[in-house]
Amino acid sequence: MSLGDQCSMPWETAARERLQQGGLPRLRPGLSLSVMFPAYNDAETIGKLVDYSAELLPRIAEDYEIVVVNDGSPDHTAQVLAERAKRYPFLKVVSHPVNQGYGAALRSGFEAATKELLFYTDGDGQYDPTELVVLLPHIEGCGMVNGYKIKRGDNWTRVVVGRLYHWTAKLMFGLVVRDVDCDFRLIRRDVLQAIHLTSAKGSICAELVRKIQDQGSLIRQVPVHHFERMSGRSQFFQFRRVAPSLLMLVRLWHELVCVPTLRRPMRYLLSFGRVRGRSRN
Repeated sequence: MSLGDQCSMPWETAARERLQQGGLPRLRPGLSLSVMFPAYNDAETIGKLVDYSAELLPRIAEDYEIVVVNDGSPDHTAQVLAERAKRYPFLKVVSHPVNQGYGAALRSGFEAATKELLFYTDGDGQYDPTELVVLLPHIEGCGMVNGYKIKRGDNWTRVVVGRLYHWTAKLMFGLVVRDVDCDFRLIRRDVLQAIHLTSAKGSICAELVRKIQDQGSLIRQVPVHHFERMSGRSQFFQFRRVAPSLLMLVRLWHELVCVPTLRRPMRYLLSFGRVRGRSRN
């Protein structure tokens, strides 16, 4: 048994069935795909995410890679990834020497990815990576396909906190997506390259969606399954991590919503003043 194989995932039966069936959607020739996972203390789950992705990718794409960002994990995530890197030459591991936060891990992964399309989901195994095939048919003609959870696979406290966070971010930023914290997304790389992300914490999800919206890119939404966490504990749902993320949300709101809103009347007043000045002359 390989490192990281000890944890049985609740989506494995569905994933095996999906891989065994024919007729999986393929990317059109010439289109390439990166699959990316941010990981922190995910030694029990990241190995299987890589394995199932490695089995799926040759069936749906001709040119592909897997990128995993190990965000300073103190467990044996590094050993699991080192073992997988020997097995899969298309696996790229990015390592942070210390934990920098979820947003920093995503930004490192986005920067390391080299293919035209980028799919990412979390390294904790709460999503089935082979369900990526549900998103693929919707990417043509849009900038991002955003998943939304059919039903959240968490206890009631995380469900409540998750919905509060979602509605806070949605109302603050005017987001069009129905599930801002569903980290199951397929994005065009040129869309990512056209925006500048700054968040180092979980607030990066709201920043990502808002900046893609502001860019004018079409966002499509697709229902996906969400499963119980089988190993470890969420880093986001801890006060010492929630508090900085909320502060970052406020900073982002000021930068992305408040300042542009205040600038509009100022531009109008300045423009009006110039017109009046010319009319007097």
